[in-house]
Amino acid sequence: MTKSSKKTTAAKKSPAKKAVAKKAAATAAKAPAKKAAAKKTVAKAPAVKAVRKTAAKKAAPRKAVTTVIAEIDAGFGNGVYLRGSGAGLTWDKGTLMENVSPTEWVWRSENVPSTLEFKLLLNDENWSAGPNGEVAPGGTVVVSPRFE
Repeated sequence: MTKSSKKTTAAKKSPAKKAVAKKAAATAAKAPAKKAAAKKTVAKAPAVKAVRKTAAKKAAPRKAVTTVIAEIDAGFGNGVYLRGSGAGLTWDKGTLMENVSPTEWVWRSENVPSTLEFKLLLNDENWSAGPNGEVAPGGTVVVSPRFE
């Protein structure tokens, strides 16, 4: 294309079309941007309930733990059992105590409603010598049983 043909092409466009194009561009620039709808923040009801439950759990008193500790070297492969009345214990069958060290056996319970009377047995067969032991609810007693 030559310079004269470019001038001719520009001259061919009508002045009305140029004005419409300029007006459309100006209107687009002035138009406000569309706003997104604002989201509402709503507190979830379950979260509030969970907080209330947690607060209630913290306020609840802890149950007292009753503990019987037997200081004895039962020997390798042997176990120390506890029999008694109350807190799930019976006089007919013993409950194995937990061996926490070579010379210490422990039994714990949160379900002791009244004074617990008990006796220790070696391998749930040989009764310890001496009188029965007693422990109050929430108390701790340390015994050193003898087996004959």
